[in-house]
Order: sequence, then C-alpha cells, then structure tokens
Amino acid sequence: MVRKTAGAAGRAGRAGRGEKLVKGARRPGVRLPPLDPFTGGELEPDGDYDGLEFRETDFAGQDGGGARFMDCALTGCALDETRLHHVRLLDSVLTGTRGVGTDLAEATLRDVELVDARLGGVQLHGSVLERVLVRGGKIDYLNLRKARLKDVVFESCVLVEPDFGGARLERVEFVDCVLKGADFSAATLTDVDLRAAAELDIARGVDRLAGAVISPSQLMDLAPVLAAEMGVRVVGIGEE
Repeated sequence: MVRKTAGAAGRAGRAGRGEKLVKGARRPGVRLPPLDPFTGGELEPDGDYDGLEFRETDFAGQDGGGARFMDCALTGCALDETRLHHVRLLDSVLTGTRGVGTDLAEATLRDVELVDARLGGVQLHGSVLERVLVRGGKIDYLNLRKARLKDVVFESCVLVEPDFGGARLERVEFVDCVLKGADFSAATLTDVDLRAAAELDIARGVDRLAGAVISPSQLMDLAPVLAAEMGVRVVGIGEE
C-alpha cells in the first residue's frame, strides 16, 4: 500500500510546474495463514521454516545461518548472540523481539513487520530490506552499512546511532521516530522522507542528504552541522 504524505494534492499541482514529488514507501501487506506451533528445538543452519509460530522461544547463541522463514510469526523471542547470517525472512511478523548482538548480516527481509523490538548491536550490514515496516520499540547501534533498503518505513521507534554508511536507501520513510547520532557516510539516498521524524540528529554524512527531503524546522536544526561540513564559521558581530 502506498502511503500518501500530507498535502499531496497541493504538491501535485506544484509538481506540474517542475517540482519533483518524493515517492512514498510501499508498506508490507502481511497476511499470515493459520500457523502451526514450532516444536523443533534449536534452530538449524539452512533450515526451512514455513507457516510456523515461534512464541517466547529462546534462540540465544543458536545458529540458524542461511535458514528461510516464510509466513512465520515470532512473538517475544530472544535473539541474544543468535547467528542468522544470510537468513531469509519472507512474509513474516516479528513482535516483541529482544536481543543483543544478533547477527543478521547479508540477510534478506521482504514483506516483514518488526514490531516493538528491543535490540542492541544488530548486524544487518550487506542486507537487503524490501517492503519492511519497523514500528515501535528501540534499536541501539543498528548496523546497516552497505545494505540496500527499498520501501522501508521506520515508525514510532527510537534508533540510537544507526549506521547507514555506504547503504542505498530508496523510498524510505521515518515517521514519528527518533534518530540519534545517525551516520549516513557514503550513503546514497533516493526519495528518503525525513520530514515526519520526531527527532533528527545526524552525526556524520550530512553531505549525503541529496535525494532526501526535510522540513524547514529540520533545516534550521541541521544548520550548524551543515555549516561545519562546508567549513563555514558562524560568529556573531563583536564575538571573537
């Protein structure tokens, strides 16, 4: 489903005079079938999990690298130091997931909803995220370096020092969420909408915001960072 941004009708009129509209992200439309409870014990590398419900399952320290999860629901699961390198998460919903040091490097997430997560140090570098909704919760030190994000929405969540270094972001929205110390170094942005972010704090990579849209108030907040990036000193008259 395409999310329509506020004032779309007015901007559409201006677009006819040459102004380009930011394209909204397509959200996932996950419709889970009746699920069977997971009773298989520990995760298996390259395992195939289809139509299963994982409820309050502790996967801490387990290895599910290369596994495929399709039409699954993971509710209240623990992923501390869980190895899920190269995993594929498809048409699935993860609710109340918690963990530190989860390895999801080079994973594929397609049509996935991540709701009320409490995660720290998640490794998603080199991953592919398409039609993903991250809603609620808090994620500290999210590593998305060199990842590809397309049609991704971060909504009502807190992201502490997220690292988008070298990543490619296309049709990505930040809605009512807090970004603290974000790193966009060497990132490529296309139709990235930051206007509705509740807090926007960019530590590095402000020079990579071409392709993003921000609000006038955000521009004022980012003015010191932009000035520093350009090597401009801002000094009042009479000040040394």
